[in-house]
Amino acid sequence: MTAARERPAALAAALARRFVTALDRVEIGDAQFDLLRPRNAEDLISEDDFAIDERMPYWADLWPSSVILAGRLLEEPRAGALLELGCGLGLVTMAAMRAGWRVLATDYYADALRFTRANAWRNERREPATRLVDWRALPPDLGTFERVVASDVLYERPYAALIAAVLARTIAPGGQALVADPGRAVTPEFLVACEARGLEVATRETRPFRAGKIAQRITIFQLQQGAK
Repeated sequence: MTAARERPAALAAALARRFVTALDRVEIGDAQFDLLRPRNAEDLISEDDFAIDERMPYWADLWPSSVILAGRLLEEPRAGALLELGCGLGLVTMAAMRAGWRVLATDYYADALRFTRANAWRNERREPATRLVDWRALPPDLGTFERVVASDVLYERPYAALIAAVLARTIAPGGQALVADPGRAVTPEFLVACEARGLEVATRETRPFRAGKIAQRITIFQLQQGAK
């Protein structure tokens, strides 16, 4: 299912009516992005959503792993098809677009896709393709991609196996995945699940993140199909 395509100006106005928003300037090296977001993600917590499938509005925050992964993509201009798993507010998607990739941004929340589109239009004057995707029921026509990216998606134990399965399904032959992770408890399980599905860690690189009182070390795992 593809997100409804409101015109950019109408989309931004609709988000401003539905949410109390804030606008942040995110600087990554020489690159700058103005990021529209809900002012307080906790205001979006819904008991009804949680009761149905334990949904939490993680998409509405800007996570350090996203900043680090965006920086990594900006360092390596490329052309080709890229899939983002869990696009959230769209920072990684925008960095990939700026680096030259043709992006499909996906998320479990329709509002995440709307903020991603609005932010991409604000910063890049164009939009990525977007699609609602549930990792538990991957669309059969999603396709494969030269690059698959995800940032801080291993925050629940079931996601270790789910993300490994999604990567195995969506990485094109000769393609790679970049998964940025701050050291979640289930990361070792994720790596084991990747190995079981024929994915090997080609490289791993740890980068520091610091903003105010927040200090993390983010590891970027580069994964690819193993030799057969």
